Amino acid sequence: MLSARARVDNLRAVRDRLNQNDVSNRVNVEDPERVRDTVLELFAARYPGSDLAPLGRAFDDVRALFEGKFPGYLACDTLYHDVRHTLDMTLAMARLIDGHERVCAADDRLGVRRAMLGVLVALLHDSGYLKRASESHIENGAVFTKVHVSRSADFISAYLPQLGFGAEAPVAARLVHFTGYEIEIENIRVEDPKDRLIGCMVGTADLIGQMSDRMYLEKCREFLYREFVWGSLARETLPDGREIVHYASPDDLIIKTPGFYEYVARERIENKFGAVHRYAEAHFEGPNLYQSEIDRNIGFLREVVETADLKRLRRYCYSLSARTRLAA
Repeated sequence: MLSARARVDNLRAVRDRLNQNDVSNRVNVEDPERVRDTVLELFAARYPGSDLAPLGRAFDDVRALFEGKFPGYLACDTLYHDVRHTLDMTLAMARLIDGHERVCAADDRLGVRRAMLGVLVALLHDSGYLKRASESHIENGAVFTKVHVSRSADFISAYLPQLGFGAEAPVAARLVHFTGYEIEIENIRVEDPKDRLIGCMVGTADLIGQMSDRMYLEKCREFLYREFVWGSLARETLPDGREIVHYASPDDLIIKTPGFYEYVARERIENKFGAVHRYAEAHFEGPNLYQSEIDRNIGFLREVVETADLKRLRRYCYSLSARTRLAA
């Protein structure tokens, strides 16, 4: 149990949060080894004596995948859906699992095997953005935006057997669809309630991880809009030739972001995913730091939109890696 002093220290740390750090301001989510070690330490404490080697290997393989060192794949070239996002949401996923295991009845616990499966799905949920070596002619991995979850499912199906999770690969390939929009949540076929809970956690972690990012607003405008253009989401041509403009510009996307949060993200988090974000409170033994940072981001954005002063979005300085990618 955290002491009152520890809780105060946690809140103080969040106020001084660094751009590259998670919501607790203690984990650099641009450092794959740091996130890997944090998750392994968390699970080692939650499931003492368990063999977590497959999870450690998966973190190392995902790093290789995004860096272009995994056989058959090119380095990640998507600006928004990068390794930082994957690590950030995977850390959130591990914390949701930990929170659940802390407060649920013994019979309802997920157990180490299913917990590891949940983290594996989180780690691989955006693998579909990565271009295969045979797809070097594709301008950017964001071209696959509309089908990236199905591509991720294909990668999961092929990869999990290498970790000794072949039996779970089929359900994992379905669980990854909780992070996307290719299949309606209620239409995803998952028989075991515990597996469905994992799916809800993965979908929740994906949303709360990215929307609580210290640079979420700027990354939406500068990076996500570019991905939407590549993926034909900013403008869409109908079969009859008519064009629908969803986002006319980067500023148009950012102006519409509060509406996305209110009517899409919150609906999924609080209703379709069964409000599993509440397990973050159990993990932190206090306020849900993910929700606190989301509220901070959306509150600031609403103020910016209402005053029509989008230049204030430069309040966050880009990290060196983000600036480098943007200039490339």
